[in-house]
Order: sequence, then C-alpha cells, then structure tokens
Amino acid sequence: MGVLAELGLRPIINAAGTLTRLGGAPMAPEVVAAMAEAAAASLDMVELQERASAEIAAATGAEAGLVTTGAAAGLTLAAAAVLAGLDPARMAALPRIEDGRCEILVHRTHRSSYTRALAVAGARLVDFGHNDRGTGAGVRGIEAWEIEAAVTPRTAAVFVAATPWSAPDLPLIARAAHARGLPVIVDAAAQLPPAANLRRFLADGADLVAFSGGKAIGGPQSSGILAGRRSLIASALMQMLDMDVPVAAWRAPLGAQIAGVPHHGLGRGFKAGKEEIVGLLVALRRFLARDEAADQAALEARLRAIAAALPAPTTLLDAAATGRAPQLALHVRDASALAARLRAGDPAVHLGERRAGEGVLLVDPQALRPEDDAVLVAAIRAALDYTKSH
Repeated sequence: MGVLAELGLRPIINAAGTLTRLGGAPMAPEVVAAMAEAAAASLDMVELQERASAEIAAATGAEAGLVTTGAAAGLTLAAAAVLAGLDPARMAALPRIEDGRCEILVHRTHRSSYTRALAVAGARLVDFGHNDRGTGAGVRGIEAWEIEAAVTPRTAAVFVAATPWSAPDLPLIARAAHARGLPVIVDAAAQLPPAANLRRFLADGADLVAFSGGKAIGGPQSSGILAGRRSLIASALMQMLDMDVPVAAWRAPLGAQIAGVPHHGLGRGFKAGKEEIVGLLVALRRFLARDEAADQAALEARLRAIAAALPAPTTLLDAAATGRAPQLALHVRDASALAARLRAGDPAVHLGERRAGEGVLLVDPQALRPEDDAVLVAAIRAALDYTKSH
C-alpha cells in the first residue's frame, strides 16, 4: 500500500490543466530522483541559489535569477527588491515603508487578484488608466502618456500582467518606465509554453519576470523562477535567505555591494528548499531540451482521438488559439452540471470550466497522463448518457 492509499487519497483524472488547486503538473521520474538526491544532502544554500542563478540566466537571457516558492512568491520578492534595493535598513523596514519610492503602478487592464502579491511586500498599488479593453467598452489599452501622468517621486516600479492580449503593451511600458528610471515587473506565471517566452519578456524590456515552476516547466508545484537584473535579484535573494550568519563570515550573494548584513527579510517565509531548487533546475533543463513542435503535435493527436470517441460536438483549439498548449472544447448542455457530475465520479474527473457559462468544457492535456485518456473518455460518455436519461 502506498502513502496515498494510507492517507485515503485517490489520484484524480486531471484534464483541467496545470492548476495549483489540482497539484500542478506531474513531475518526470528524473525530476523526482533529483529532488530525492538533494533531500539526502546538506548544501550551502547561497551557493545553490548562485548555481541556480547561472542556469536561469542562461535559459532566460537575464543577468541573474533565483528559484522561488512559486510565481506569487516571486512577485512578492520582486516588489521587495524594487522597494528596498540594496539598502539593508529598507529591507528591515519592509513591509512598512512610508518614505521614498514605495508605490507600484498598475494599469487597470493589468489588475487582478494576483497583484495582491505585490502589496504583501508593503507596496502601495496605484491604479491608473482605463480598462476599456477588458470590459469590452473599447479597444484601447495602455498609452505612454498615462504612465507619464501617473509617475510621482513615490513610484518604485510599473507592473505588467503578461497575457496573449497584453503582450503588445510591454515594450511601450518599458520605454516609458525606463525613461523615468523605473523598473518593470512582469507576472508571466502561466505564459509557458512556448519556451521562447522565457526570453521574450526580458528582451521586451522587463527588469524582473516571475514564472511558475510547477506548470509547463514540470518542476515541483511549490517552485518558480524570478529572473532579471542582477542587483534586483541579489536584493530579492538576500530578503529570502537565512541571514543568521556571523558578520565576519558573511559574503553578499551574486557579488552585490551592500552596507552590511541584512536581518531576516520579508521573504524568509518564502524560502525555497534544496529539493525544490534542484528539482526545478532539472525540470528546466528538460523543458528546454524537448522538441516543442513534436510535443504539441502529440498533444493534438491525443485530443483528436479523444474527440473521435465522444458523442458530443467538439472543437480542437491549437496552441495559436489558446496562447499556450492545445485544448479540446466540448460543447454540451448545462456544462456546469456535467462538470459537477464528473468531479463526483470515481475516479473524479476535472475538466476546464472557464467557459462553462458558454456551454463549453475544456480538455487540457498538459497534466493528463496518456494512460488516463481512455478513462477520461469513458467517464465523459457515462456522464453524458446520465444527463440524457435524466
């Protein structure tokens, strides 16, 4: 009997994608093995994160990087870095900084519940602009003059939420922000694949970018990447690491120049374990080495086979349509009721419900094991049959 059975847990059929609430992406055996090797060893955490920084920099084109405990933690650390810089006194004051640069600009088109991660660091979020594009009231997004008008001496950074529809905003935002000496923080948590996005946002002018490690990369669910300018990464790293070190023995990571040894920082509760760091690095190597086109084609072939076995009408959405990985749209009556019946089944089956209000359930194969395809089809067919008879 395995530990899941001992705990009374049964794995679900996850056709909803690499969602946090469903455990992220399944990890490859070599990632699991790497984490087990790290778990059995004692390691210098500064040295480990510096090695991670070198690998992340090579993968993203950034000056430096670090492994975080997820993309949300990466955003909090990014905010802490732009608020405190390399000033140990400001690091110690977080999250209660009232003087100097303590505000982050957020255009209303980019505002979401995830921006709370920035406020956790002590930043005051300042909304500006209009959300015409998001509400359907118009087609316009952000404009440079809006940033110019919103900047004050208290502005510490500008935030960008990377999505397929907001991507054109970043170069404009970066030019306007950099003209005022302000860094740009980008939330790209779910913007992989394509792998090219690891470099795209930095190339477009971002100073710090946060990615999830437990989604498409296939690393531990509680892992992420923060990549960007070396001085800002060093600040974030020092606010996360164990700082209980004798002054005479301490050295600042990543060659940072700082006045003294910081106290335990705001990010101390976000410390990444050696297992997550090593597992993420191995997963990142696998992600970069794979044949992306072949993987996408294989996922599409599986979705076509699933579609052919279902009695309901379906639409294949390729990667260009979704902005990430291909999905299968299942067109049904009372989508929410059908999804609830599938979740209550044995095994429980989860489909994407983002478009349930339109009568559409989505099959996202990114976390769906190939051996579960037949089980998924059988469960959907049974649920559809039950719906017809009741």
